[in-house]
Amino acid sequence: MSLVVFSDLDGTLLDHEHYSYAAAKPALNKLRQQNIQLILASSKTAMELVELRSQMGFSHCPAIVENGAGLLPAEELSTDDLDQSEYQKLLRIISAAPPQLRENFSGFADWSFEEIGRNTGMDALACEKAAARQFSEPGLWSGTPEELQSYKVWLAANEVTLQQGGRFVTHSFGANKAERMSRILEGYANQSVAFTSLALGDAPNDIAMLEAADHGVIVLNPHAQTLPVLPGEQSGQITRTTLPGPQGWNDAVLSHIAKATQR
Repeated sequence: MSLVVFSDLDGTLLDHEHYSYAAAKPALNKLRQQNIQLILASSKTAMELVELRSQMGFSHCPAIVENGAGLLPAEELSTDDLDQSEYQKLLRIISAAPPQLRENFSGFADWSFEEIGRNTGMDALACEKAAARQFSEPGLWSGTPEELQSYKVWLAANEVTLQQGGRFVTHSFGANKAERMSRILEGYANQSVAFTSLALGDAPNDIAMLEAADHGVIVLNPHAQTLPVLPGEQSGQITRTTLPGPQGWNDAVLSHIAKATQR
């Protein structure tokens, strides 16, 4: 039985404030030593994940980008590879929303690199990579919950979905992290080795992925609203960490590696 790990980044594998994964290095090292695949599943763009995936030592693994709206193959990517046609189509739909709803949303396409930096805490180079979008448009919602629901209904009529993350709401044409995870696992299913999946996340847009995995871990994020109790927690299929961010991630992954090797 081989383990495949799917992980959210911000607030999960990366520290909420500093975007550091230093506390998770013991588990990352163990994953590499045992040739366990780590599939990063994030709201980040392909350009953001290429370097981060390489730094962590998992360039040989695919990555789920832009909240599941796209997939980064297990290979390097250059700026010449970016196809933004889907993103431009998405922006046209958002711009066509009723003004009383559209005025409540402010997204990456509306912001300068400096504004992206203020809203994310990232440096200038990171902001440029975050703006290189292909599949989705994240941003901040300033309206009421009722207005947000009306906005979601309008978007759905135009084949666009809106997912709530730990920091932003994100528009896309419907794919999510759980669907991408399933497609990746389907590819592994054709191999002779049996796989068990572990998914880790901290935000509402991670719930479907946590529930679809063999084992899901809700990573404590003191900076975000606590996720509600999920059905899988009663059976033990989903657990929670007591330590936050990469510290909790590290303990959870090391524990599951130990269990997987005992099977």
